[in-house]
Amino acid sequence: MTEVNIDGASAGNPGPSGAGIFIKNNGKVEKHAIPLGIMDNHEAEFIACRKALEICLEKQADTVWLKSDSQAVVHAIEKEFVRNIQYKQLLDDILEMTKQIDLFFVKWIPSKENKAADELARKAIHLN
Repeated sequence: MTEVNIDGASAGNPGPSGAGIFIKNNGKVEKHAIPLGIMDNHEAEFIACRKALEICLEKQADTVWLKSDSQAVVHAIEKEFVRNIQYKQLLDDILEMTKQIDLFFVKWIPSKENKAADELARKAIHLN
């Protein structure tokens, strides 16, 4: 099973943003700090999710457990719906990618359990 922790962060709303992706798979750890340019925090969270799934698909992961401290992202995936039209295409992309994974699980976790991804997202802000 591939365990993936994601986080999006913005320095301002909108402001310079970054995605943090922390992946554990068969004892191996991967860390990604990805600068995203100027956007709001919710968009950064959705893009972090999309980028994480892109990585999982590139690696042909067949079972993915995605964890995020963003209730907006987790609820949108679970309900396959997002209220804000600004994030609809991102959600559609995410849902399409989850269909390509044999077993996909998503779970909301508190921020204190997402520190590795948070640190990567904050680092990525400074890479803009």
